[in-house]
Amino acid sequence: MNAGIFAQGASYDGDTVAGAHFLIPGVDASHKTILYLEDISVSFDGFKALNKLSLYLDDGELRCIIGPNGAGKTTMMDVITGKTRPDSGSAYFGQTIDLTKLSETEIAHAGIGRKFQKPTVFEQHSVFENLELAMKTDKRVRASLSARLDSAQRDRIADTLALIHLAAAAERPAGMLSHGQKQWLEIGMLLMQEPRVLLLDEPVAGMTDEETERTGELCKTLAGKHSVVVVEHDMDFVAGIANKVTVLHEGSVLAEGSMGEVQNDARVIEVYLGR
Repeated sequence: MNAGIFAQGASYDGDTVAGAHFLIPGVDASHKTILYLEDISVSFDGFKALNKLSLYLDDGELRCIIGPNGAGKTTMMDVITGKTRPDSGSAYFGQTIDLTKLSETEIAHAGIGRKFQKPTVFEQHSVFENLELAMKTDKRVRASLSARLDSAQRDRIADTLALIHLAAAAERPAGMLSHGQKQWLEIGMLLMQEPRVLLLDEPVAGMTDEETERTGELCKTLAGKHSVVVVEHDMDFVAGIANKVTVLHEGSVLAEGSMGEVQNDARVIEVYLGR
């Protein structure tokens, strides 16, 4: 039983969970697939944002999701993270965790992290402190006030700083970082939560060419240890990192395959790439 997926404020003694409002089993990816979306439909005031969408993500996979505006990309991520409830269909994390029955907080604790388009960091705190605050620990006030990082926790933060290319900026206030660096810091903050699945929404929007290249390297490094879903409009960036691309259109999957396969798909050219 994994104590790291219980509610904040819960204590675990090996048999019981004191103060927890929910109990989520460990993620069962024994069938290789870690995320199942099957026949998901979502409507808003008569508009079908998702229309019987089915998508399957393998454990450790790096998947890119592309498609025109209004294709359903954001709504899909909203369903995965519990922000939006589907009208019909099923969404499972591993074999047993029904995402449609969990809150956003419970889904985050279960191991699904999401980075939105606009980075959200604690600008008055240092880069190091941002990662420390994001660490999956007891966030109750008393524990936070008396907390002291042990060597293992400091090592985790140091490793994450190196991974996100911010080791040299560890003591810099987050508000002084460039836009791209703030994006990396937010990814690092998600990593401190130990997610199995990372959803990255337009991670290179507004970045310089150098930052974009480093972000591509980071995404490829994360794959394997994590399952990574990248929603992006920058086709050069997608081509540089993708093994498999899913194209959404009008709320469902239009095409799926390698970048070359989707680029040469007549339907994809007509509704997206040809524009």
